[in-house]
Amino acid sequence: MSGLSDFFTTISAKRPRADGKPALTVRERFSALRNLPEFLRLIWETSPSLTLGNIALRLIRAALPLALLYVGRLILDLIVGLARNPSSTTSLTPLFELVGLEFGLAILSDATGRAVALLDSLLGDLFANRSSVRLMEHAAQLDLDQFEDSAFYDKLERARRQTLSRTVLMSQVLSQAQDAVTMAFLAVGLTAFNPWLLLLLLVAVIPAFLGESHFNERSYSLVHGWTPERRELDYLRVTGASDETAKEVKIFGLSGFLIERFQQLSDEFYSKNKSLVVRRATWGTFFAAVGAAGYYGAYVYIITQAVRGQISIGQLTFLSGSFARMRGLLEGILSRFSSVAEGALYLQDFFDFFRLQPRIIRDVTRPVRPFPNPIRQGFEFENVGFKYRNAGKWALRNLSFTLQAGEKLALVGENGAGKTTLVKLLARLYDPTEGRILLDGYDLREYDPAELRQEIGVIFQDFVRFQLSAGQNLAVGRIEEKENTDRIQSAAAQSLADSVIQKLPAGYDQIIGRRFTGGVDLSGGEWQKIALGRAYMRDAQLLILDEPTAALDARAEHEVFQRFADLTKGKTAVLISHRFSTVRMADRILVIENGQFVEIGSHEALLAKGGRYAELFALQAAGYR
Repeated sequence: MSGLSDFFTTISAKRPRADGKPALTVRERFSALRNLPEFLRLIWETSPSLTLGNIALRLIRAALPLALLYVGRLILDLIVGLARNPSSTTSLTPLFELVGLEFGLAILSDATGRAVALLDSLLGDLFANRSSVRLMEHAAQLDLDQFEDSAFYDKLERARRQTLSRTVLMSQVLSQAQDAVTMAFLAVGLTAFNPWLLLLLLVAVIPAFLGESHFNERSYSLVHGWTPERRELDYLRVTGASDETAKEVKIFGLSGFLIERFQQLSDEFYSKNKSLVVRRATWGTFFAAVGAAGYYGAYVYIITQAVRGQISIGQLTFLSGSFARMRGLLEGILSRFSSVAEGALYLQDFFDFFRLQPRIIRDVTRPVRPFPNPIRQGFEFENVGFKYRNAGKWALRNLSFTLQAGEKLALVGENGAGKTTLVKLLARLYDPTEGRILLDGYDLREYDPAELRQEIGVIFQDFVRFQLSAGQNLAVGRIEEKENTDRIQSAAAQSLADSVIQKLPAGYDQIIGRRFTGGVDLSGGEWQKIALGRAYMRDAQLLILDEPTAALDARAEHEVFQRFADLTKGKTAVLISHRFSTVRMADRILVIENGQFVEIGSHEALLAKGGRYAELFALQAAGYR
């Protein structure tokens, strides 16, 4: 019995979990149930009418098992009485009435069961949809740097998985309540006959409950601890078979490498999970035998009472049926309790994500400053420094310069110099780690971030290729104008995207990208024209273009910049480009190196100065000789 002793020792011990943290104790598993009130509140808010209907039907269904057992007892006792007096003139009508009543109860039980399943399904779908919407809404409020943190992605991934799986938890919690009511009804009959039967029932079932609780915790620990690896498995699975990666996977022969890594991770997870499920099945079989022994011990006792004539055949059937039903219900409740507790642990992941709060928010302690329209003075960087979370070095440091209203400023520097970080600070996607950014003399933090971003149009080099229609891809620049066909078409004409869209089978209604059936993919240059169209849709006071022509050919680039002056007329603009033929059209050029300010001035002034800009310009010009 040393193995059994060791098993119960593990239940109470704080063993390491798969993620390296101590295993949860029984008390901690119970404490996880504190998430259920908030969970039930969310269910109620999803649909009060469906929730009320579900509860009412479950209460009716909870009383039916006792009613069926009791009517069955009356039928058997009546049959035995009639069999002992076959010559009796007693009418069979009462017997048939009881049979009819039992038939009606059986129909009602089936109907309520189907109705409960229907409401569970409807309520579950609504809850999953509402949870997914809440998750997207909350994610949209969080800061950009949070999305660049792997720990955040683990939380996001776990929360995303809960939006679908928590519908099962909802059904389990409601079923717990229903079975508890049924047990209360059945317990009355058993207690009246012999209270010791309830004690025997508990002794037979509780060990199985403790075993299930232990293995549920181990299962949660394994899944929780493997969140990063499971994300990597998903990434490898997509990368190894995707239209976006197929070219390089084939050219570089990466298939074997990706498959080997996937196989390694999946085999390791399989090995750990196999060990867990084998032990769970072994102990589960043992505890099932213990439960069966307890049930048949009680059954023998009831039969003995019947043989001695102390109870009737109907009572025998009623009591044995009640005990069997209570055993099944108690096992179900305890087993489901483990599942509910496990679900509550996972539910913690769901709520943890919603407890994440953005740091870039409007200061509600003072009145919000209205965004200037038009911008009069411009932006000023005062000794601005920025360091990414968990980064060892500064991305930007000691940066001071002005961006005057209506000025066109180009940013020049090698890759990694901090140019894109700078424009993200300007759009307040990040807040400076040190220093401050002023707009018309006031700290950027004093403006509402949402209103600020409404007045800033940014097209990043790594712009998103939305798998939407061509018209919707343009409308992304000002999504509230998605029904404004004239504005969309005008933006397409200004960015040269109209020539691309004219070739599409369904024009502006054509889905672009290959993710969905009927979608048509575009070349890099064609996608870039679509992205540029978003800047024209935006019609913002500040335009930021990050390598706007990187994928365009020379002719298309020339056409785009012929129209660039129109796009930025009367507006403030920031342009990032490695092509000096592009940046020379700016009013001033800011040169950044290793996150530090180097020099600023017009193209001519910087060439005359003979500094870093002149050196880079000469290097690029040499390539055309």
